[in-house]
Amino acid sequence: MDSDQEFDDILAGVRFDEQGLVPAIAQQHDSGEVLMMAWMNRDAIVQTLRSKQAVYWSRSRGKLWRKGETSGQTQAVMDFRIDCDGDTILLLVDQEGVACHTGRRSCFFNAVRSRQVSVIAAPEVDPKSLYS
Repeated sequence: MDSDQEFDDILAGVRFDEQGLVPAIAQQHDSGEVLMMAWMNRDAIVQTLRSKQAVYWSRSRGKLWRKGETSGQTQAVMDFRIDCDGDTILLLVDQEGVACHTGRRSCFFNAVRSRQVSVIAAPEVDPKSLYS
C-alpha cells in the first residue's frame, strides 16, 4: 500500500528506526489503562489513520496485522498521537475484549513487587479460544 500524499506531513514527523518501525503504545481512551505495545511501519500508520482501526507490523510474521483479525479483539482508534521526538506513537483506543494474546486485558500483568515479579492479572479469556 502506498502512503498517499495526504499522509506525507504526518509521516514526515515520525522517526522510524533502521528497520522502518516505530513503537506504538495502545492505551484505553477512557480509563487510561495501558494495554499493549506493538510496532508500526508506514503502511500500518496509513491504514490505521484511514480505517480508525489499529493496524500494526508483526515482526514475527513479517506482515501487517490488523488487531483482532484472528481473535476478534479489536481496537477502534479514538486518537492518534506522536510524541515530542517523533519516535513513539500513542494510540488511544476503545478495546473490544482483551488486548493480550494471553487472554488478559493488558499485556502489562507482570509487576515487580518486593523485588520479585508477581502476576497481577489473571486471564479473562482462554487464549486457545482467541486463535482457533
